[in-house]
Amino acid sequence: MPTMLGRGHCGAHLSLIFTIEDDVVEPLSQGSRGAGLCLEDGVEAIAKGEEGVGRLIVRFLGGDYDPSMYEEVLKTLVDEVGKAGDVDWELSIRMALPPSQGFGMSASGAIAAAISFQRAIGIPHEECIRRSFKIAHLVERSRSSGLGDTTALSSGGVERRLSAGSPYKGELLDHGPGKSEGWSCGTPVLLCWREKTGTLTSGYIDDPVWKKAISEAGMASMKRIGSGEWGISRWEGLIESSRVFATESGLEEDASRLEMIETVNEAISKSGFDEKVEGLLCMLGESVVLVPKDPHSEGEWIGLLSDVLQQSGLISFQSRIGQLM
Repeated sequence: MPTMLGRGHCGAHLSLIFTIEDDVVEPLSQGSRGAGLCLEDGVEAIAKGEEGVGRLIVRFLGGDYDPSMYEEVLKTLVDEVGKAGDVDWELSIRMALPPSQGFGMSASGAIAAAISFQRAIGIPHEECIRRSFKIAHLVERSRSSGLGDTTALSSGGVERRLSAGSPYKGELLDHGPGKSEGWSCGTPVLLCWREKTGTLTSGYIDDPVWKKAISEAGMASMKRIGSGEWGISRWEGLIESSRVFATESGLEEDASRLEMIETVNEAISKSGFDEKVEGLLCMLGESVVLVPKDPHSEGEWIGLLSDVLQQSGLISFQSRIGQLM
């Protein structure tokens, strides 16, 4: 058997508004409604395979992380595509952003890895993409590491999740219960965070008190943005609803997020961009995404703001809202 190679890439996802809908037993029907941003930058996975018995070595380029999620991705894939288990794999992972900071990197990594394995063994494109989202959703739910990131990423762009669940299901990979829609004009954004381990998503979505507060705030926000045509005219409303959700859910005042957003707002004022830029909390990390109030912005504000944020002790990273899937 010749050496097999496959590459997968998936952008990050920033959840700005969400509900927690996991009361049903079936993982493919669990998830969230809400809204957020899908980015160009995320996780790249390169899979190299040789004939073998399903062993997996995971190599992280530029960091040292837990490989267990990628092991679960391969195991879940083998359950559906048995020939993936007749290969010894080396999986190389490059992450543009840190995990556990509200950037959806577990979903992004799971999708990218599932794509790379399947491309290496010659799975057709559409089947590969659909199964990758389904596998990533199952892995996210089994680990309580995410709810709606895979459904959000299945649409791309500035996304709105209208129903909870996996975007694909079943052996034929039909459309699943999870539905999202998106739009994009490539709006530039600036991410910032502190150089420390972020918060774990499971600490919120598995806690009954947080679950109630988050879901009530999320449902209220979806009443504001969950109907009508979804397009660029809704940008201002998304920004406002995201701010309200962060406050009403109580998440803004937890895990040093209030201090974080205050530092960012001070940097925006110091840079003179109060009328041009807004800082929004990324859920569920300790991070902020700075977005322009005009979605057609060319990002002329990013350089100066990045410098001021770094002077305040924050790490910053420039990206763009990705295209639709």
